[in-house]
Amino acid sequence: MKENIEERACRLAVYMIENRATVRAAAQKFGISKSTVHIEVT
Repeated sequence: MKENIEERACRLAVYMIENRATVRAAAQKFGISKSTVHIEVT
């Protein structure tokens, strides 16, 4: 079952802020596409 989108978006945002990570780096870390990162964070 897929994780709640809101929870993943928060985890993505926190990861990107704390690690000064790019969208590409966050996508690789979470195993999702760059487009998904953009959609979920916005």
